Order: sequence, then structure tokens, then C-alpha cells
Amino acid sequence: MTEKMESGILGFAVGDALGVPVEFLNRNLLRKYPIVDMIGYGSHKVPEGTWSDDTSLVVATMDSIIENRAINFEDIMYKFSEWLDYAKYTATDKLFDVGISTSESILNFKRGKIAINCGGKGIYENGNGSLMRMLPVVYYLKCGNFSEEERINLIHLASSLTHAHEISLLGCKIYADYISFLLDGIDRFNALYLLKQIDYSKYYSKESLQQYERILKGDLESLHIDDIKSSGYVVDTLEASIWCTLKSNTYEEAVITAVNLGEDTDTVGAIVGSINGIIYGKNSIPERWLEKLKKREYLEQLSNQFVVTINIQKSRKI
Repeated sequence: MTEKMESGILGFAVGDALGVPVEFLNRNLLRKYPIVDMIGYGSHKVPEGTWSDDTSLVVATMDSIIENRAINFEDIMYKFSEWLDYAKYTATDKLFDVGISTSESILNFKRGKIAINCGGKGIYENGNGSLMRMLPVVYYLKCGNFSEEERINLIHLASSLTHAHEISLLGCKIYADYISFLLDGIDRFNALYLLKQIDYSKYYSKESLQQYERILKGDLESLHIDDIKSSGYVVDTLEASIWCTLKSNTYEEAVITAVNLGEDTDTVGAIVGSINGIIYGKNSIPERWLEKLKKREYLEQLSNQFVVTINIQKSRKI
């Protein structure tokens, strides 16, 4: 499982960096000029291999868990503040592409709000900003001795740092469950089948569950690409990420498919990268992409230290 976890983190960063140059671009344009390799500049004035806020917040979360040997939400938000104020945890020591809800939540924290109360609770505050940084929390819970209720509570609190509406909380839980199945060695199709067997109605409203019907009740794999949205809405991101996974047979194919969906390419690329990094392993990530990845050694060392730390803490609870 350790190798799968490290591969998921590295796969996340690579998928993020692959999507950065074409963020916001229209899908039709990408059909004419598809991304097939890692490039620089484009939508953002950053060199090839530069990862975005998605990976930065994952890195900050890992650093906090390593330092505290537990999930400390106040410290995580403090580290998010260091990222926002001083460009710590960034690929090139420069900040770019900050999500509105995330930045507002960090500002709430700096104004004195308790960390878990900083996230927006409105129906229109369901961007993918908490989903994109959830991977370290999922790993931590996988290695710990937690009940299902404790897992749900910690996922909800982690999401609520920036996104506290139930739709976002549910999206993070579905992602966590899917990742957990994959870490157990279950294949991507059976992992989705098992998701559909979970009774999420015990913890979530009918209205929120309806948003995820195509994942939890539908035949997602059979949908045409034009039926898949790749916006920053948390539901669209999760749907697109699982769809790309089901429709692809290699890590490279999955992230290329994700990035060429257009719109929120860095986050969809990152989520797809995490899932398929776990499925196919580090050796499946093209070396030509890894060679270009900014701060590759730092990411590899930190992810290894993080995974070692959470495995040591298997019997520890917060």
C-alpha cells in the first residue's frame, strides 16, 4: 500500500502540471490542438512542469500531518496561510491561480475564525477546492484505527476548512471511499460497483445525493464525452475524474483524456492523476513528464516521509 500511496501523490502532481498550461481552454479548441505532452506557459506564465494550488495545498497538508503526527486543522490552515502570503509550498516560489473560496476561507482564518468554521456553506460555494486537497486526509484515515463515523466526521471537518456545504462534504467522502477501495487492490470497475453499494443516505440528504446520481446510480462509463462536464463544480470534477479512469487503460491515457476535456484542467488532471497513479503505479508515469516536474525530488521525499509517518501512527487517533 505504501508504494500505491506514493504513486498517487506523484501522479497527482504530474496530472496537475500537465493541466496548468491549458486551464480554462474550451474543449473544442483542445480537440483541434490536443495536449499530448507537458508544456509551459499558455494559460499561466509559468514554465513546463509547474504544478498549481492543488498540489501546493496537498503538500501543505502533508507537511502539517508529518509535523504534528496527527490532523491538526488549525495548523493546516496556518500552513495554507503561509502558502497564500509567502508562496510557501509552491513549485517555483511564486503564487498563481488562487481559488476564490479558498482564499476567502484563509482570510477568515487570519481574521480569527476557528479553522473548521472558515469554509463557505452556500449552495454556490461548491467548487472543487476541498476535493483537490483531500488525498493526504484519505491516506491518513486509511492508515488509522477509525470508525466509519469518525472517518466521515474528519472528512467533513477537513473539507469545511474551505468548503462546508453538504455537496462538497459528500463529494470528498465519495472520493475517499473510491481511493480506499483502490488502495485495497480492488480494480477501478469493482471499486465503482462497491461505491454504489454504500448507503450514503444514512449521512446525507436526498438533495445532495441527487447531485451524484450518475456516479452512485447511473452507468457512468457509458456516457459520451459530450455528456461529461469538466468545470470547477465539485460534482463535475468527480464525475469527470472517475469517467476518465473508466475509459482509459494506462496512467498516461487517463490524464491526457482528463486534460483535454478543457476548463478546470489542472484539478481534473490532478484528481485523475491521483486515482491512476494508485492503480498503475509510479512506473506507469512517463519519465519524460517526471523529468520536467518542478521540485520532483522534494515531492518524492516529502511523500515518502508522509507515508512512513502515517503508517507509524496506525493505532493513533486524534
